[in-house]
Amino acid sequence: MSRRCLRSFSLAPVALLFAVSTTAQQPPYAGREARPIKALSADEIAAYLAGEGMGLALAAELNGYPGPRHVLDLADSLVLSDTQRAAVQGMFDAMLVEARRLGAAIVESERRLDDAFAEGSVDGRSLETVLGRIGALQAELRFTHLAAHLAVRDVLSPDQIDRYRRLRGYAAPADAGHVHHPSRRPAGHSQR
Repeated sequence: MSRRCLRSFSLAPVALLFAVSTTAQQPPYAGREARPIKALSADEIAAYLAGEGMGLALAAELNGYPGPRHVLDLADSLVLSDTQRAAVQGMFDAMLVEARRLGAAIVESERRLDDAFAEGSVDGRSLETVLGRIGALQAELRFTHLAAHLAVRDVLSPDQIDRYRRLRGYAAPADAGHVHHPSRRPAGHSQR
C-alpha cells in the first residue's frame, strides 16, 4: 500500500469520530424555537387539521378491525356491495368531520399552551387546566378513529376482513378465531 493510501486510511476513523461527536453535540430541539407552536411540527399541525389517523387506531387496524379509509381504497378488491360501500363512506365522512373538529381544537389548545409559556403567564392551575383539555381532546380523537374501525368491522364479512389483512400486508394473526370472527354481530346482520 502506498504511503498516501495508508495516511488516508488512518485518518478515516478520526474523521468519522469527529462527525459523530459533532452530531452528538447538536442540541435535540435546536431550530424548533422558531415554530409557531413549539410542541407541534408543521406536519403534525397539518395532520390534525386534516383529520388524519396518525397511527391513533393501530390497536384496531392491526387486530383485524379495518379502517374506513383503507376499506374504501380497497373497495373493488374487497368486492364491497353498494350497501357496504355506502355504509363505510358514511362512517368515514362522519369520522373525518369529527376528527377535523377535534384536531383543530387540539392545535388551538397547544397554541394557547405555547402562548402562555411565551408570555410567562402560565402557573400550576392554568397548566393543569390546559393539559386536561388537551388530554381529553386527544382521547376523544383517538376514540373517534377507533370507533370508526369498530363500526366498519360490523359491515364486512369475515372473508372480506381476511382479504383486507392480506391486501394490507399484515401477517396472519396468532389467534385466528379472535381476530377474524367477531363474537357478536348486530341484529339483522347477514354475512356477505
